[in-house]
Amino acid sequence: TPFEVHWGEKLQLTWQCGDKKEYVCSLDYGMEIVKGKWKSVIVCQLNKSPTRFLELQRQFPNISHKVLAEKLKELENDGIVEKEVFMELPPRVEYKLTEVGFKLHEVLRQLEIWSKGYIQEFKKIEE
Repeated sequence: TPFEVHWGEKLQLTWQCGDKKEYVCSLDYGMEIVKGKWKSVIVCQLNKSPTRFLELQRQFPNISHKVLAEKLKELENDGIVEKEVFMELPPRVEYKLTEVGFKLHEVLRQLEIWSKGYIQEFKKIEE
């Protein structure tokens, strides 16, 4: 598979839209999926429970409706998030993590732990 590469190897993947992007390694590709300000925090929030769009927007008051919709769609296209539509009146939509999304959350949690330690270490150096 294209994901079984070693550090420093050049990886070229074709996206669904037909554009070709080049990656240095599989980590580079993974970082592409979660890059940006909002995707990782959306994944962390959805780890708690399936959540409706407006509730997500309340959790992140600094994100616009448009940006939240875009990021959720990108995560959905990448197989991280699943959108579930309930045929009710009024219609209800919830977003939840897929199995792949839960695996990604485990990685993001480890990165968060590392980041906290790094910040503490960095502050000690600065003082």
